[in-house]
Parts: sequence; C-alpha cells; structure tokens
Amino acid sequence: MAYTPANLDQAREIIARYPFRRSALLPLLHLAQDQEGWVTPDAIEEIAGLLDMTPALVLGTCSFYTMFKREPTGRLVVSVCTNVACIVNRGLDLLHDLEGRYADDPDVTVEEVECLAACDQAPVMQVNYEFHGPVTGDEAVAIVDAYASGSRVARTISGSPGSSE
Repeated sequence: MAYTPANLDQAREIIARYPFRRSALLPLLHLAQDQEGWVTPDAIEEIAGLLDMTPALVLGTCSFYTMFKREPTGRLVVSVCTNVACIVNRGLDLLHDLEGRYADDPDVTVEEVECLAACDQAPVMQVNYEFHGPVTGDEAVAIVDAYASGSRVARTISGSPGSSE
C-alpha cells in the first residue's frame, strides 16, 4: 500500500524541507515503514515518484540500511548483537533463547545484528531501537514481554518515539 492521504501530505512537507528532493529519501522510508511496519514495494514506487528517482535507487538505499525492513515484521523487532564483545559474554545464547521463545509469535521478530555499538553493555539487545544490556536470556524475555503487554511503551518499528500500535 502506498501512503495514506495524511502521510502523503506529511511526505510532501518533508520533501519541502530540503533543497534537493532526493535528500528526503531516508525520512520518507521511515514514514513508509512506520505506516505499514515495513517498506512495501508500493511504497518504494511511490517514494521514487515523489523524489524523481528510479525505484532501483530507492530500493538500493532501502536495502543498504538494516533499519529498513523489506519484509513484514512483528510489531516488536528485537535486535541481538553478536559481535565480539557480545559473543564472549554469551550473546549467542541470548539470541538463541529469544529465537526459541518467540519463534511462533507473529508480534515479535528476533534478528541477529553485527554490532549495536554498546560493547560496555554486552550482551546487548534492542527492542525497536531501545537499548537493553547487559541482559540474560530470562531478563531479555521479561523485557520483551513487558513491551508486548504494554507495560513498556515501544518506539515505532523505525525507532520514532511513541507507541508502535
């Protein structure tokens, strides 16, 4: 689905802030992702049209940044670091605990990421780009469950402040 009428107006306002239309690409990708939970092929087409770019250029940018999801995800995206500091502090165990716990939960997507730049908190994870660490598997599950229940307010799928609902 392309932008809603309200988001299309917002997209035009975003574009107007920049001296060059294509400079609005990242904010428009975030807007599309916040609307649908991922960057849809229709959104890529619409953004390309709004910015006078080819869909291939929009897709190239979208695929470069791991924060943009090109497939549907859960309402909560749990990113687990598996770089050196996290691995030596049981980061793979944390990843496997979370993958096992949420494998059948459509609201939670667990992903392995190379580095979250929080080595002092290893092992570390993010829930919709909110840092948590150091955490054990049990602590991580409790944190994710708190977001899932609403007792913690999650950012949007793109990390914008506010509820992801």
